[in-house]
Amino acid sequence: MHEVEVKILQKPLRVPKEKLGELKGTVSGSLLSRMKKEAVDCPVKGETLPFIECFTCENFLRRVKGHVHCRG
Repeated sequence: MHEVEVKILQKPLRVPKEKLGELKGTVSGSLLSRMKKEAVDCPVKGETLPFIECFTCENFLRRVKGHVHCRG
């Protein structure tokens, strides 16, 4: 299991529309806008990804106090 820190960005990263569509009915608008400005260094893909992509990934376990637990 990997523990990855969540970074707060000034400018949001691009998020694919299909990922946003997956969260549309389940997450409130204000939470979604806050999640767009967060990013993680993904241990699976080896690059910086928007938190929304991490949240919808099958390896995502949980988020606790600014850290994401990932199966990796």
